[in-house]
Amino acid sequence: MNLSTLDIAIFLGYCVLIIVVGLWVSREKKGHTKNSTDYFLASKSLPWWAIGASLIASNISAEQFIGMSGSGFAIGLGIASYEFMAAVTLLLVAKYFLPIYLKEGIFTMPQFLKLRYDDRIRTSLAVFWIMLYIFVNLTTVLYLSALALSVVLDISTTAAIIGLAAVAVAYSVYGGLKAVAWTDVIQVVFLILGGLVTTYLALDAVSGGDGPVKGLGMLFEKAPEKFDMILSEDNPFYKDLPGMTVLFGGMWIANISYWGFNQYIIQRALAAKNLKEVQWGLVFAAFLKLLIPLVVVLPGIAAFVLNADISRYDEAYPWLLGNLVPTGIKGLAFAALIAAALSSLSSMMNSTATIFTMDIYKSHLKKDATENQMVMVGRLVSLVSIIIAGLVAEPLLGGEEQIFQFIQKYTGYVSPGIVVLFVFGLFWKRATSNAALATAIASVPFSIIIDLAFPTMPFLDQMGLVFLLLSALMVGISLWENSQGKYPEYTVKLDKGLFQTESIFNVFAIAILFIVAAIYIVFW
Repeated sequence: MNLSTLDIAIFLGYCVLIIVVGLWVSREKKGHTKNSTDYFLASKSLPWWAIGASLIASNISAEQFIGMSGSGFAIGLGIASYEFMAAVTLLLVAKYFLPIYLKEGIFTMPQFLKLRYDDRIRTSLAVFWIMLYIFVNLTTVLYLSALALSVVLDISTTAAIIGLAAVAVAYSVYGGLKAVAWTDVIQVVFLILGGLVTTYLALDAVSGGDGPVKGLGMLFEKAPEKFDMILSEDNPFYKDLPGMTVLFGGMWIANISYWGFNQYIIQRALAAKNLKEVQWGLVFAAFLKLLIPLVVVLPGIAAFVLNADISRYDEAYPWLLGNLVPTGIKGLAFAALIAAALSSLSSMMNSTATIFTMDIYKSHLKKDATENQMVMVGRLVSLVSIIIAGLVAEPLLGGEEQIFQFIQKYTGYVSPGIVVLFVFGLFWKRATSNAALATAIASVPFSIIIDLAFPTMPFLDQMGLVFLLLSALMVGISLWENSQGKYPEYTVKLDKGLFQTESIFNVFAIAILFIVAAIYIVFW
């Protein structure tokens, strides 16, 4: 299926717009040379609305448009738990984690671990994240986006991967986080509006042209099983979303790890003008999160009701684009999908470069590196990371049915260990460096052992169990070392005043919590 000339013009115009804006915001004043703060933290100048928009644009990638729509087709509204729980998690991060990060003035999450523990932990996690971003995150975003591009434009997946990578490189490698964040503001508008257009048309098609409201009612009528937020044990997808564990178990580990300790998410917060701006940015992102299921999950359910002719779940969204969206609008909807891909690709490239430059190159390879050298290394690593991801994407992911679940499972191998390291590091003064190192080393082996020992256990439950085991390891080694007279220096100082928030912040937070609770009560 090919796009019309008008659709192609809209799509290409969008790509040109992003490149031009990215290069324009990256320019420097006469006489000023871009330094590491400019390149990696956008000169610490981002306002709250840019932070919130960039967070959502970076998060909502092909994983959601393609992967989560595919899971919506297969599982239903229950997969939206990742979005609703994320909204709550963003509030916790804004109130309890970010005040500490900004107080310490860090560039990267591994840098915080050095402050709290030692350089061994910093280097270990730096390597973990670089591998994770390149071989899981970048590859999945590239592959899923290329899958949609190949279906709509009738080109090979390989050609689509090359095209996407080329556009992302064109504006993000030179400009750094400033280019990424400000283009994200444009991209979040396109991805939400374009996504809502696709949802509208899908629901209208379900109703036979009688409007989206009637179409939504017909979804409830024709596929009531797709609107269970908490799956029962006899549900064929219970292993993906294991009932009450969604609310009280391993999903918290996944969300806290992603939103609280993930470099390519937190990096936007570190680039804020001040703490107030970043906290409101996360509240804004939390409200946007509540809208995302309308954009990425409902279309998948609609494709199911429309009996979409697809061979795998992740073809549901491309099928909608190809069969329901009219000329002109199709170009806009497709631009929304590509916007999601480009924003995530550029974010991950920049964060991979930031970690390598600050935690490996500057820390170990060239301690006296100049500002210019760090910026150049950052640009080179960005380029190399996307090239590697492009080479391995299709061989690695070509046989996966639900790639969104693939991402959750394999990032889940490291998530429990990351959460243990940071939570105990932030809030338990007795946690020692040796205990942290043992936890970091044990994280993946523990996850693999639990996976092999309990192959039928849902991966969210596996994450919860690994978290408990790693917590016991951290506490046990720390207390033993404490008993031997070895106490951590604990260079990160906590002040209760750090966690005070404005009354209006608390009002908005309560409103978000109420909305999330109401959704689960209605769709239990």
